Amino acid sequence: MKAREVKRAKLVAKYAAKRAALKEAGDYAALDKLPKNASPVRLHNRCSLTGRPKGFMRAFGLSRIQFREMASQGLIPGVKKASW
Repeated sequence: MKAREVKRAKLVAKYAAKRAALKEAGDYAALDKLPKNASPVRLHNRCSLTGRPKGFMRAFGLSRIQFREMASQGLIPGVKKASW
C-alpha cells in the first residue's frame, strides 16, 4: 500500500501542470481522459513507518501509535510525556 501511494504521488506531480491548464481552459473532456490516479483527491496520508492510513498526525507524518512509541523513547525532539 505504501508503494501504491508513492506511485500515485508521482503521477499527481507529473500531471499537476497539465491538470491546472485544462481546468483553467474548462476542457473537462480532456481532463477526464487523464489517468484516475493523477487526481490529487486520490492521495491519502499514511504513516511513513508503517503505512497505517488511520490516526495520522500530519505535523509528524506518523500514525498515533508510532508517535506515542517514539515520543516515549525520546526520539522526537521537543516532545515529552505530560505529567502534572
